[in-house]
Amino acid sequence: MATSTTETTSQHATAQLRLWQLISPALPVGAYAYSQGLEYAVETGWVTDESSACAWIIGVAQHSVGSLDIPILQRCYNAWQASDHAQVTQWNRQLQAMRESNELLMEDRQLASALRKVVKELQLPAPELVWQHQHWSFVTLYAWAASHWHIPLPDAARGLLWAWCENQVAAAIKLIPLGQSAGQRILDQCITRIPDIIDQASHITDDDIGATTPGLAIASALHETQYSRLFRS
Repeated sequence: MATSTTETTSQHATAQLRLWQLISPALPVGAYAYSQGLEYAVETGWVTDESSACAWIIGVAQHSVGSLDIPILQRCYNAWQASDHAQVTQWNRQLQAMRESNELLMEDRQLASALRKVVKELQLPAPELVWQHQHWSFVTLYAWAASHWHIPLPDAARGLLWAWCENQVAAAIKLIPLGQSAGQRILDQCITRIPDIIDQASHITDDDIGATTPGLAIASALHETQYSRLFRS
């Protein structure tokens, strides 16, 4: 019994460390290069300070990432575990079809391409489907990696949302600009909201999956042709 308990504890610790690896800014997928419309929102005056940045980030986290990416992450994770590649492919297509601008779609695919390269360089035993399919969503491959590394689904979901919030805060610090302390205060607000957003995502039905963030869609589309940019389009 002691050995079994020790092994279980070790496996849990390893899974947590793998999650940190997967959501680390050091993971070479290039998420830091994107602002997801925030740069245009700052340029046009929609986001001007700590308060408006916090409202923007938490709003998108709840009504886009939390209502679209996280529910599909949950479904892809379960489909990968069941080796149901038809479901994986279906949800991957649906997620990309729901991207509301070319910029958001291209970002998703480019992050996925970079993550697939990491999977290859780490020599992880990914299913043949991972190499055959050309247009993955980042969330789909993230779900596979989380499943492969036995990261519990709730932890994987919280990690994905946390990484997204952290990247948005880093972008706000550069763009507005904000001080590091302001950034930490926004992250503190994100931490208080993430558990509820994940819980709400777990109760979303298939028919209710989707984003309700027209401001993000407009900002992202207009960012594609913004004259002066720090972040990638």
